[in-house]
Amino acid sequence: MKTAVISGGNGGLGRALAAQLEAQGWHCVLMDVNIAGLKPSKSRTPVALDLTDNAALERAAAEIIAARPSIDMVIYNAGVSQIASFEETDADSHRQVFEINYFAAVEMARAFLQPIRSSGGTHLAISSVAGFAPLHGRTAYAASKHALQGFFSSLRSEEAAFGVSCLIAAPSFVATNIGNAERRDDGILRPGAAADGIDYMSPEAAAKVILRGVWKRREFIPVGRVAWLASWLMRLSPELYQRSMLRNLRANNPEN
Repeated sequence: MKTAVISGGNGGLGRALAAQLEAQGWHCVLMDVNIAGLKPSKSRTPVALDLTDNAALERAAAEIIAARPSIDMVIYNAGVSQIASFEETDADSHRQVFEINYFAAVEMARAFLQPIRSSGGTHLAISSVAGFAPLHGRTAYAASKHALQGFFSSLRSEEAAFGVSCLIAAPSFVATNIGNAERRDDGILRPGAAADGIDYMSPEAAAKVILRGVWKRREFIPVGRVAWLASWLMRLSPELYQRSMLRNLRANNPEN
């Protein structure tokens, strides 16, 4: 039985990815700071973990590696968003977004580097449209996702010699927490909670597109109509993308 380790495993997309992998015979290790509602089973192991605690991450990874016959895929899904202008945020909140969205993924990749090499497995980073294109009101979030994509696209060349795939999925708007924003004073909130998105996808639909791309070994997997369009526009003309983004922003939020 192949094993996938999924960070942010108790979020909507994490659970959807796990359910679809388990239906295909995989065992899923779901790592999250809060695992309430996740029950262990023959095909599922929940692990409570703060990914920004490097020592705890190393211990958890060692236990998972020892318990499973192989680690075949690691999915870097944990993350937070931040909706606020740069002027309204401070250095601490900017760094916190990076700690969760970027540095936690990097240290997780370090912890599972050798097992993934041994299995010739897959690193799957869950990025965003903001990982390859600008996004208004999300400077820290976009920067962290750009960094995430830069890391895994660069790691790809290093790990190719070991038969390892480094894939990046870029969803547009996955509706995982609509109506449950829990937005803090610094603008940080749970992913999928923003109310200003367009062309929302369900977690189940997004997971299906992502895994289809994984099985086809696509290095970059746009997820959703907006992600495909944004990817195309950014290749064609970044300036055209910028104008289109601002036009849509004004249409949906007249006060901007």
